[in-house]
Amino acid sequence: MSSAKLEPARLQPKSKSMTGTDLVPTDTQTAIADLARRHKDAGGIGLQVLNMIGGRAENLLERLPDSVKVGLEGATERALTVALHAAKQSRGVVPDQKGWLNTALATAMGAVGGAGGLPTALAELPVTTTVLLRAIQGIAAEYGFDPNDPNVLDDCLTVFASAGPLEDDDGANMAFLTTRVTLTGTAVHGIMKSVAPRLATVLGQKLAAQTVPILGAAAGAATNYAFTSYYQEMAHVHFGLRQLAQDSGQSETLLVEELKRALKKV
Repeated sequence: MSSAKLEPARLQPKSKSMTGTDLVPTDTQTAIADLARRHKDAGGIGLQVLNMIGGRAENLLERLPDSVKVGLEGATERALTVALHAAKQSRGVVPDQKGWLNTALATAMGAVGGAGGLPTALAELPVTTTVLLRAIQGIAAEYGFDPNDPNVLDDCLTVFASAGPLEDDDGANMAFLTTRVTLTGTAVHGIMKSVAPRLATVLGQKLAAQTVPILGAAAGAATNYAFTSYYQEMAHVHFGLRQLAQDSGQSETLLVEELKRALKKV
């Protein structure tokens, strides 16, 4: 995957060279173009999963029992709470892992979760969420941010507000970048309350995919591969943009707008 090719860029300070009437220096534009490619690659992973499952993301949730759909948001918030505690406790014991290892671990867990249908998929949900959060925290650390800092932890949780690998790119997966501007300093519990509804929809698609008849374990492995790859790429986009704002002196709001423009060119 492209995530292995694009290492976190140690971005250089703002240059004085400009192109035309642009407000963003050329070296910053280059870094944004790299982040845009990561963003695009992340969004393409889900298509492979949908092709294997043979369905559409918007129809996956219909496969879940009504009782599960009703309780999905609460289950997601509980999974986030468990993941937050487990990830925090594990940081002093288990070192951050390479992206490919996180993906391999989550893929294996997805296979186990999918093999037993919905009951095992639900049991696997908080475990996978913990692996995802630890992976996101590790990427934050790669860019020089302290995952134990409350604001950075907020950012790690906010990455989950992106649209998810099984959704079309309708602009929703850009919202998490601008959400941070309004949520900075907010209590972690408030962040989870904000993130849980969207993540519930995303994880509901994952659960539904894992219950596909016959495919079972294969669908579970594929969806977890897609989810882990996707959220790691989006974490690179999120924290790469934060680092770029610090190193270049440009505002994050301006850089988000530049990223949106760059996405139209890739």
